Amino acid sequence: MSETPAVPTAALRARAEIDLGALRANVRALRARAEGAALMAVVKSDGYGHGAVPCARAALAAGASWLGTATAEEALALRAAGLPGRILCWLWVPGGPWRQAIEADIDVSLSGMWALRDVVEAARAAGRTARVHLKADTGLGRNGCQPGEDWAELVGAALRAEAEGLVRVTGVWSHFACADEPGHPSVAAQLTRFREMLAYAEEQGVRPEVRHIANSPATLTLPEAHFDLVRTGIALYGVSPSPELGTPADFGLRPVMTLSASLALVKHTPAGHGVSYGHHYVTPGETTLGLVPVGYADGIPRHASGTGPVLVGGKWRTIAGRVAMDQFVVDLGGDEPPVGSEAVLFGPGDRGEPTAEDWAQACGTIAYEIVTRIGTRVPRVYVNASM
Repeated sequence: MSETPAVPTAALRARAEIDLGALRANVRALRARAEGAALMAVVKSDGYGHGAVPCARAALAAGASWLGTATAEEALALRAAGLPGRILCWLWVPGGPWRQAIEADIDVSLSGMWALRDVVEAARAAGRTARVHLKADTGLGRNGCQPGEDWAELVGAALRAEAEGLVRVTGVWSHFACADEPGHPSVAAQLTRFREMLAYAEEQGVRPEVRHIANSPATLTLPEAHFDLVRTGIALYGVSPSPELGTPADFGLRPVMTLSASLALVKHTPAGHGVSYGHHYVTPGETTLGLVPVGYADGIPRHASGTGPVLVGGKWRTIAGRVAMDQFVVDLGGDEPPVGSEAVLFGPGDRGEPTAEDWAQACGTIAYEIVTRIGTRVPRVYVNASM
């Protein structure tokens, strides 16, 4: 026989199961880590690939008091879905939807004078006060206002706009560069710089509702950085921000996403059979090959070619040959699971399946990228949605 029989059920080609119960538990664990500070659930990039709206709802139900997005469009989509409360978005370009954000009661981040000018103009047009957070570049070197004269100019102009009723400075914040590297000297340096820039702003008259710099790793390991609010992104989804810091279980977290697919074909092949493009894998002997119907169009890294781990039939397999756009192959070593059997790419690890961190190690990347890149062709299936 050249092929094995099919499983007599209608299985999905692939699915990303999202455990909202695990997400709620993660929120509670993170709140306990940052006792005394409010918690922002960061749901940018469609909730790191998990689905922004369902994850935001679950996070709010578990006690998150803020939501965070990169773009205004992401924040406006949350409002359109009926999500209440405070939402901060921080990545802006000139001509962005400032007025829509103001009218939707979304907090916006300002890193320079051009942004303040844009938001003041939009506030005048909307006839409403804009809620703004001033972002300080304390050493990350990306977004944020430089210390010194630039910061003094932005703070002074923001206070003048506040006096006119055009803005309300609701936050002062920054972002760490290396909080996921324990003991890195930049962490203490950035924290000192943040305190200095915050103190200057408050001396000038800024009275922010929240002061925040802690991301996921700082939330987990740097209590001195918690201030009034912590911003939890990857940790919310049960993924450790750095294996050097610890596993998810070390922090009381549980991975939220399980990615699986149904075997599309199982067949016998002889020794010396080339597999996938370029024949970078050739069967060392008679064997069985399983076809997993997901590829780089679904977010499976091409860098996983020859290295990516998959659980099939209770055993770890490794991707044989190149990952193609829609599919890849695993060498089953003579085993004959039925067509339609489950191939688990990653999950919490409870059943011995690989984790997102295992995939990150196999691909030379970080687990953030593994979960976030899973594409829209893979349906999200939500479980444990009820409290």
